[in-house]
Amino acid sequence: MRKKLCVIAAAVLVAGSLAGCAGSGNKETTAAAETTAAETKTDESTTDGGEETTTAEKAAPGELKKIVVGASPAPHAEILRAAQEVLAEKGYELDIKEYVDYIQPNLALESGDLDANYFQHLPYLETFNEENGTKLVSAAAIHYEPFGIYAGKTASLEELADGARVAVPNDTTNEARALLLLEAQGLIKLKEGADLTVTKNDIVENPKNLDLYEVEAAQIPRVVEDVDIAVINGNYAIEAGFKVSEALAVEDSASIAATTYGNVIAVQEGKENEEAIQALIEALTSEEVKKFIEEEYEGAVVPLF
Repeated sequence: MRKKLCVIAAAVLVAGSLAGCAGSGNKETTAAAETTAAETKTDESTTDGGEETTTAEKAAPGELKKIVVGASPAPHAEILRAAQEVLAEKGYELDIKEYVDYIQPNLALESGDLDANYFQHLPYLETFNEENGTKLVSAAAIHYEPFGIYAGKTASLEELADGARVAVPNDTTNEARALLLLEAQGLIKLKEGADLTVTKNDIVENPKNLDLYEVEAAQIPRVVEDVDIAVINGNYAIEAGFKVSEALAVEDSASIAATTYGNVIAVQEGKENEEAIQALIEALTSEEVKKFIEEEYEGAVVPLF
């Protein structure tokens, strides 16, 4: 037994010196397909019955059990760090592994190197499963990053003139979110049953004859000064220095876009109700974490709890 423990210890030391490397790109990936040098490791200890344990490590009485979660640096890893103290009170040590791409954290979760990950919305997760044969599921939705309408040449929605030019994303999903937000402000009316597949061809009423200027989503912040108003993705608005608190309008937390594109805690199928996962979700949806999100991001990140 002693010899076996020595072998395991040596293996862990070797694994700890290796750095991860990202795989090939994905059509949904918007970040560089290369992970940070964050380490991932598997728990090679066994139970008395000879079966492998889960990544959430067993702990002696009075010790914290470890739970390993993969996340993008911001805002996900930041939010996880805000939950560490709450999770410790529940008996868990939170080990956060940061990734800068959207592929490796799902592969690491599928392989069992992670207990959970936190970086993606459900539509992306479902697409990833279809394309990669993985079986990952959402255990809970934690937050969303809202679209906003920002002033360009026109200072308010009430001042929009007939024929005003409005910049919107040119890809299907993001354009649909932009159109739904414009409809929520009473600026246009979409066909009955409008969902996240609608395009500008589905506009049935446009009383101000708005001229919709379709632009690649990431480029919209650069054309704001050339249009009357612009509808911008939350993450691109933050990167460009726009404050969501100064937007003319933002997606409501009860909107179809907010509920559909909420960022989730993903786990292996069948592990949604495990004690460690439920403790993680309870910590992330605590009042302490909600207060952190609201004060830190000032509306750019909105809790869904």
